[in-house]
Amino acid sequence: MELKLIDNNGQSAASVSVPDSLFGREYNEALVHQVVTAYLANARSANRAQKGRSDVSKSTRKPWRQKGTGRARAGMASSPIWRGGGKIFPNSPAENFSHKVNRKMYRAGIGAILSQLVRENRMSVVENFSVDAPKTKALASKLKDMGLDEVMIITDSIDENLYFSSRNLPLVKIVEAGHADPVSLMRFANVLITRGALTKMEELLA
Repeated sequence: MELKLIDNNGQSAASVSVPDSLFGREYNEALVHQVVTAYLANARSANRAQKGRSDVSKSTRKPWRQKGTGRARAGMASSPIWRGGGKIFPNSPAENFSHKVNRKMYRAGIGAILSQLVRENRMSVVENFSVDAPKTKALASKLKDMGLDEVMIITDSIDENLYFSSRNLPLVKIVEAGHADPVSLMRFANVLITRGALTKMEELLA
C-alpha cells in the first residue's frame, strides 16, 4: 500500500510504499486492549506497603477473658477488625504487576494500531524533520505550517535541537522509532514519521 509523503507545508509531495502486513491489518480491538494494558502494567512500580498483623506494634495479650464480660471474644489488638490492627491482605513492595505478551502478539498489536491510524488519516510521512536551533517557537511554528497540533513525531534519530525544542510543548512528543509505544500511538491525534524511521519500524516489526 501507499502512504502520502508530505513536505514542510503539510502538502502532499509524493507517496511511499509500505507493507500491508504492517499498515494494512484489520483492527483487532481485543488484541490492542491486551497490548495497551500490558504496557501500562509493566510500567508500574511496586512502591506501596501496608502492615500485616505481624508488622503492627501491638501487644499479643488477650484484651479480656473469653467468657463472662458480655462482649465479643477477642484474641489480640492486632486483629484486622480492630482500629489500628494489621491489614488482612497488605500491599507489598514485592508485588509483581507485569503482564506477559508474546513478541508476535505485540507486533501484531502495534501493526493494528498503525493500520488504524492510516485508515483514519492520522499518520503522515515526511522525508526528514529537524530544526536549526533549540527554539520552542521555531518547532511550534513549523508544526503550525504543517497543520499539526497534537502530534507524536517518530524519527530515526533525535538531535539536541529537536529534543530541547519540544520539551515545553505539552501536546508534542518526539521519540525514536524503537521507542514508539502503543499508548502514545493511540493517545495523540496525529503521528508524523520520518522516512528513515518508517524503514526502521518495518525492520523492527517485520
